[in-house]
Amino acid sequence: MSLNTQLIRSLQAPARPVWEEPPSKAGLTAKSGFLLLCCLGVLGPLWIVIVTSLSPKRVIDQAGGLVVIPKGLTFVNYTELLGGGQVSRAIMVSVGVTFFGTLFSMTVSVLGAYGLSRPGSLGHRLFLMIMMATMFFGAGLIPTYLLVQSLGLTDSYLSLILPSAVSVFNLLVLRAFFMGISPELTESARIDGASDLRILLTIIMPLSRAVLAVISLFYAVGYWSAWFNASIYLSDQDMMPLQNVLIQLVQKHTEAPTGLQQAVLTGQLSALGLQMAVMVLALIPVAVASPFVQRHFKKGMLTGAIKG
Repeated sequence: MSLNTQLIRSLQAPARPVWEEPPSKAGLTAKSGFLLLCCLGVLGPLWIVIVTSLSPKRVIDQAGGLVVIPKGLTFVNYTELLGGGQVSRAIMVSVGVTFFGTLFSMTVSVLGAYGLSRPGSLGHRLFLMIMMATMFFGAGLIPTYLLVQSLGLTDSYLSLILPSAVSVFNLLVLRAFFMGISPELTESARIDGASDLRILLTIIMPLSRAVLAVISLFYAVGYWSAWFNASIYLSDQDMMPLQNVLIQLVQKHTEAPTGLQQAVLTGQLSALGLQMAVMVLALIPVAVASPFVQRHFKKGMLTGAIKG
């Protein structure tokens, strides 16, 4: 082997510290086995939930509960749930709250983060300190409830959005990302006569697509999975989101939603199958949205957390 060939191979090979030995076959096998067990620990319960939701009542009764091996799969549980009634209405409520809540939260967070990222903005340090203080100190549940009640937001969908509309952590990540954008871009636009709003919409936001996608996913998952606000601010069962209906279904001695009680009592449907079907419906949006945002996580979160 010539000297030039050795030099080229040494440059192409990844640099490894002298104290770090190459991984052995036993080490690679152990790591692969551990990762396989972790995957089985995550996918195993999900498989059981999906199979049970697709199983007819006789198969669930034969298995004595959760079904592992599929037999005679059917979509009867999903057709009954989506055919109207409380579950269908709860899905629409969750979709609406998630969409409008995420839109409102992102609007407020982006505007707030942009204002706090401008060093010359009026009182930005004071507002930043006040907002950071809320991460460590809270008013408590009772004062929060009294505030929502005094504003007349109880038994209103606004009570599911406004009390948790802004996450200070998400706002700080956006602020750090905005501060990492080259100030020459904004200054040149300002010289050309662009306003702050135009700079934000045409320069800052297009350059921040990664972090905006990640923060939007955080807000959307938070709204979709939220159940506590609805449990204390809403008294009308028809206004409950999907997560609260799911809690009612999985709790012991809780009857099925109206319209499905007769089918469960007569043996046409399995209460356990309905519970698993509602769980799957609650998991689908997050499972579908996450892969599309996954590629933005490293660039969006790490860059936004380090810069500034």
